[in-house]
Amino acid sequence: MARPVVWFDIATSDGPALFGFYQELFGWEIDADNPMQYGMVSATEGGIGGGIGTAQEGTARGVSVYVDVDDAQAYLARAETLGGKTAVPPYEAPGVGTLADFSDPQGNRIGVWQR
Repeated sequence: MARPVVWFDIATSDGPALFGFYQELFGWEIDADNPMQYGMVSATEGGIGGGIGTAQEGTARGVSVYVDVDDAQAYLARAETLGGKTAVPPYEAPGVGTLADFSDPQGNRIGVWQR
């Protein structure tokens, strides 16, 4: 069974500065009422949810997608056997699940989300 993309993340130098841009451009509803001021973008009919946030020091900026998996560590291991590299080892996000990131053989950053 193919694994679906379930989330996107836009990591930038100043997340809150982009909220208005995407609200105006696409009409996205963005809720940043949280301690990290991470802008949660509501999923709409036919689309997926996502977020806009400030990249932490030393982490990549850009757009990432997250794929729904049943075992984050197993998918990282498989990505490595296929030529990818673990970028962020699995970590628990309270109330969310286990998240991790890898780089594919050409350097593209992809996330996995074990809900």
